[in-house]
Amino acid sequence: MINQIIEKMDKNASTSLEQMLSDGTIVTLPRNHKKGKNIDEFINKTVGEPGSEQREQFESELRMEVFQELIKAARKKRNLSQNELGHLIGVKKAQISKLEKGYDNASITTIAKVFEALNATVRITVEMDGQQLELCK
Repeated sequence: MINQIIEKMDKNASTSLEQMLSDGTIVTLPRNHKKGKNIDEFINKTVGEPGSEQREQFESELRMEVFQELIKAARKKRNLSQNELGHLIGVKKAQISKLEKGYDNASITTIAKVFEALNATVRITVEMDGQQLELCK
C-alpha cells in the first residue's frame, strides 16, 4: 500500500521531496498550486482518515518500513556487510537481506540478536488496559 501511495504522489505531485518543509508542509500539490497542503491532509485524503482500516494498515506498513530502514542504517553505521552481521548472530546473509527488505517475519529473538550485534538497546513497550510493560535488551 505504501508503494501505491508513493507512486500516486510521484504521478500527481508537481513538487519534489526537496520542496518539503521540515514541519511536514508541502509547498504545492496537484490541483492546489496556490496554497500548500499539510502532509497529514494529503495522507487523510489519499489513504483514509485516522482510525479507518486502510489508514491502520498504511501506518502499520510504514512503521515496519521505518524499522527495516533503522536496521539497515545501524548496520551501515557499524560498517558491517549483511554477511558480517549474519555471521555475528549465526544466520545467513540472505536472512539479513530479507529482514531489511521486509520479506521475512523474523522472530523477536532474531531482531534482538541483530540489535545486540549492532550494540544497540532495544525497548519494547506493551500497553494493555492502561498498564505498560517495558522489555529492555
